[in-house]
Amino acid sequence: MANLIPLAERLRPKTLDDYIGQEHLVGKGAVLRKMIESGNISSILLWGPPGVGKTTLAKIIANTLDRPFYTLSAINSGVKDVREVIEKARKLQFFNNPNPILFIDEIHRFSKSQQDSLLGAVEQGIVTLIGATTENPSFEVISPLLSRCQVYVLKHLEKDGLLKILELATKKDTDLKQQEILIDEYESLLRFSGGDARKLLNILELVVLAEEGTKIVITNEKVTERLQSNQATYDKNGEMHYDIISAFIKSIRGSDPDAAVYWLARMIEGGEDVKFIARRLLILASEDIGLANPNALLLAQSTFDAAHQIGYPESRIILSECTIYLATSPKSNSAYEAINTAQELVKRTGNLPVPLHIRNAPTKLMKELGYGKDYKYSHAYKGNFAEQDFLPEKIKTERLYKPQNNASELKIKERLKAWWGKRFDK
Repeated sequence: MANLIPLAERLRPKTLDDYIGQEHLVGKGAVLRKMIESGNISSILLWGPPGVGKTTLAKIIANTLDRPFYTLSAINSGVKDVREVIEKARKLQFFNNPNPILFIDEIHRFSKSQQDSLLGAVEQGIVTLIGATTENPSFEVISPLLSRCQVYVLKHLEKDGLLKILELATKKDTDLKQQEILIDEYESLLRFSGGDARKLLNILELVVLAEEGTKIVITNEKVTERLQSNQATYDKNGEMHYDIISAFIKSIRGSDPDAAVYWLARMIEGGEDVKFIARRLLILASEDIGLANPNALLLAQSTFDAAHQIGYPESRIILSECTIYLATSPKSNSAYEAINTAQELVKRTGNLPVPLHIRNAPTKLMKELGYGKDYKYSHAYKGNFAEQDFLPEKIKTERLYKPQNNASELKIKERLKAWWGKRFDK
């Protein structure tokens, strides 16, 4: 196979009809397709994992609307590059051309000053911004820019979509169709791709290139063997991004400090963003350790602040300390389970009325209606506790927080039993 262009690039679709996946956005009658077909597209952020078609979708939008298309990567573009593109777009306005599309890949890596440099052009309609991000825009995109963009969430491709892509590759690609390729087993291809179309095509190409002859039979064993012998340390551009962070989190949750530090080192050596790692430690401190050791959240927050301020290489020591502390800490997901259960209860029961005795009563009329009546001010009672109902009547017996079997929460459980009696017996 002499073609130097990667298979994933050769197969990149050019129209919405050729685009596979994301039916909830670009399927017939879907919101984003309607916007594109109307010819009027607002600035948007495409949020989703690697290899699901964010860049492809941006290019299809530009081609469909016949707009000039500028692209920047947040990895190697600075404020100067942004301003140069905006100036080019501004000059096009004099010819009554539609405003260009500015596509920024990995926009979550843009600094505040870089994002600030976009604001005026987006607000004035000099450019239509399409940003692609694998990170939650609420955390990574500044509020003024976020408020000027519609956010659309892209999902991992499902099995049917991945199989269509494989069929397309073997039947339509100029190079691959010259060989007789039989995919005898699909499981390993699909499993290793993880719903990432680009990763799927890279694996297919890797396996085909390793075979000799014109007739190639692909099996699970061949795929696994080929990947094991060609495994990259870490792909900071996204190929193994989610696999490595998953292993890191699960190692900490599983209380294995050796494995946790190993996966941390894999990310550091791969050039992973220090904020990304520190933010995951912060989330884990609440989700997996929680009330079993409340100090974990404090240390994780300090780690986030310190690592962000110091940066590499010194921040690796701070990250290592926090990782080992969290891995060796007692574990509890009671806070995580409590909020999940509470949200499900809200969805199931709707907007139940707030009990009158704990309502706010700032006016005379509200007091006459019984707002705040019979409320017991806890500090006026022995032990700063007075038994009363705080949940709506319909669900007042529901239990949402359930202390788990660790030293810290056993003390909490005893305290709750002393206050509430049988309610916290279980």
